[in-house]
Amino acid sequence: MTVVPGCERLLDSGRLDGARAAIVCNPSSVDRQLRHVADRLAARPRGRLAAIFGPQHGFRSDVQENMIESGHAHDAVRRVPVYSLYSETRTPTAAMLEEVDLLVIDLQDVGTRIYTYIYTMANCLAAARARGIKAIVCDRPNPIGGLAVEGPMLENGFESFVGQYPIPMRHGMTIGELARLFNDEFGIGADLEVVEMQGWRREMYFEATGLPWVMTSPNIPTADTCVVYPGTVLLEGTNISEGRGTTRPFELSGAPWVTAERFADAMNRLGLPGVFFRPAVFEPTFHKHAKIGCGGCQVHVLDRRRFRPVECGVALLAAFRASDPQRFAWREPPYEYEPVKPPIDILAGSPALREQVDAGRSAREIARSWEASVAAFEHIRRRYLLY
Repeated sequence: MTVVPGCERLLDSGRLDGARAAIVCNPSSVDRQLRHVADRLAARPRGRLAAIFGPQHGFRSDVQENMIESGHAHDAVRRVPVYSLYSETRTPTAAMLEEVDLLVIDLQDVGTRIYTYIYTMANCLAAARARGIKAIVCDRPNPIGGLAVEGPMLENGFESFVGQYPIPMRHGMTIGELARLFNDEFGIGADLEVVEMQGWRREMYFEATGLPWVMTSPNIPTADTCVVYPGTVLLEGTNISEGRGTTRPFELSGAPWVTAERFADAMNRLGLPGVFFRPAVFEPTFHKHAKIGCGGCQVHVLDRRRFRPVECGVALLAAFRASDPQRFAWREPPYEYEPVKPPIDILAGSPALREQVDAGRSAREIARSWEASVAAFEHIRRRYLLY
């Protein structure tokens, strides 16, 4: 049976009839027949689509680079304003919500703390509360399942748009469950309803849902990308290419000074579970080291249930640093609206990971350091699970 996403259950119910509804969405906000939620809202015989809000990369997900804001616009087909929530504001303003009775949020998350869509959702919940309007979050699958939880926790003082709340890197929750967690545990206090999916089980990876995959953002092209992303996204905090500008971002990684075969052999000797590192040389078309050959590896996940993506990402950080400590560098700020703190620190959620890698600690040793805080989070997390 194909999983029925929350948006489809909501729209089929007719409960939005008579409402001026705004939608927070992007191209991946589709139902099982690939009908876009904005089109379905606009086509209602009763009620109207009041506005569209787009997250990072834009409503049409056409802005390729990170940290490039998208502008506001007017949708000529649906004849409504399109507001960017990755612009001079990351929260809907009172003026943007003036003609709105109901704020519907339908975004496909990827299961990683630093993915900004969950904070766009949180900001929308806060805006809805401030305006006294109801917010409805349409639930969607966590594409990397809802069982495993892994990685360092965000610590106080390191909040940013890639981490607003103290959760681990791989949180193991759906976007609807996160909405409940953010709203109740962290005090947003919106009038929130989560429309659950039908047929989703926590052990499901995206392919098991039967749903069509639509790129969630320009550099998350496949569901496979989501599997490695919780770890390899840490490379954004360095001068190592994380594969942006290639057809396999976050699976490929490398730098001009690295010899691919030696690097991949060193990674494979670590014996990390469920993964093989294939030597690879690639030339990014844009972003870091554009038009320059980079040596490194492609991460091939052989057993998703044994694979630990965050530990894998930490191992890659350590190996790239060891390959040439003089050429390896932590990226300098600014990064995602944070002008002072090192990007790796706001990605990891504290300085601890950077300090551990610089001290030469192994990925396994570093992973053990976050196990107690993950266990404490799992105790809180249970109260908000829906499936």
